[in-house]
Amino acid sequence: MAMKHLLWACCLISMACMSSETKDRPATIAAVPGPNKVLIVYLSRTNNTKAVAEIIHKRVGGKLVPLELVTPYPENYRATVEQVAKENETGFLPPLKTKIDNIRQYDVVFVGFPTWGMQLPPPMKSFLRQYDLRGKTVIPFNSNGGYGVGSTFQTVKELCPNSTILEGFTTRGGSERDGQLLVIKDAKAQEVETDVLNWLKKIKVI
Repeated sequence: MAMKHLLWACCLISMACMSSETKDRPATIAAVPGPNKVLIVYLSRTNNTKAVAEIIHKRVGGKLVPLELVTPYPENYRATVEQVAKENETGFLPPLKTKIDNIRQYDVVFVGFPTWGMQLPPPMKSFLRQYDLRGKTVIPFNSNGGYGVGSTFQTVKELCPNSTILEGFTTRGGSERDGQLLVIKDAKAQEVETDVLNWLKKIKVI
C-alpha cells in the first residue's frame, strides 16, 4: 500500500512539473503554415513597419496587405497626433478603405503597427474589431521610436480573446517627431532581417 501511495505521489509531482513547464513555455504555432494560409496586415506611416512586414513576407509568403483609411490622417505630424489622441479618448474607430476578402481562409494573421502615444493605433483597432479572428493564430509585430511597444501587444490580446496570440516582434524604427522617417534600410535592414528570422524560428513559424 505504501508503495502505491509513493508511486501516486510521484505521478502527481511529474504532472505538476509538466504543467508548469507548459505554462512557462512561449506559445508557438502548431505547424508551419502554408503560404496561402498566411495574411500579413500592417499599418505604416514612415514605412518602417512596412519594411518589417516585407521581411516577414519574404520569409513566410502569404498575402501582404497595407491598412488604408477611408479618410487618411493629415500629412502634418502634430495634426495627426492630436487627431489620434481624440480617437483614443472617445473610442472612435476610423473606417477602413482596406477590405479583406474571405478572412476565413487564413489560419495565421500577422498584424503590424507602430506605437502611437504608447498605444495601439486606432486603425489597427478598427481591423481587429471588424474581422473575426477566432480560432486563428495572431502574431503582432511593431516598430517604434525608442519607447517600446507600450500597451500595443496587450491590446491585441484583449481584442482577440478567442485567438492564439504568439510572442510579438519589435524593433526601433523612425521618429517622425524628430524628422527621422525610414531608418530600416541598408545595414539596418540587414540587422532587422536577422532579428526577424531568429524570431520566426523561435515561434516556429519557419
